[in-house]
Amino acid sequence: MERYKILLADDDPDDRELFAEAASIHDAHVIGVPNGMQLMANLLEAEALPDVVMLDLNMPEKDGKECLREIREHDRLKTIPVVIYSTSSAKKDIEDTQQMGANLYITKPNSFAELKKAIQRLLAIDWALPIDYVYKS
Repeated sequence: MERYKILLADDDPDDRELFAEAASIHDAHVIGVPNGMQLMANLLEAEALPDVVMLDLNMPEKDGKECLREIREHDRLKTIPVVIYSTSSAKKDIEDTQQMGANLYITKPNSFAELKKAIQRLLAIDWALPIDYVYKS
């Protein structure tokens, strides 16, 4: 039985596939969507919410910051842990998303081994406890 359900919004199909493969090693199930519109539709229609939402910042149709804002404003969704998962390591993106209510910021790792390590750490987080906002591999 899979322990964790992750909803990943990322417009890069290769990144979604690699993330799902790395997560499956840790018995986590990933549902990948290519943009923010599909992410929000999935969340609003879901009977059971995911354990965590992973958000790429730069996506077509609706970007990660827009999705984060909507999630935090919606009564049913606002307590879901949201992790920014982006190639950007810009200080402004990190600060903006933290102020908007994201729980963690992960810069996309450069290797599959680093990705597996990041996911292992992600799955071990107790979201009720304080954590360092920026994950460094």
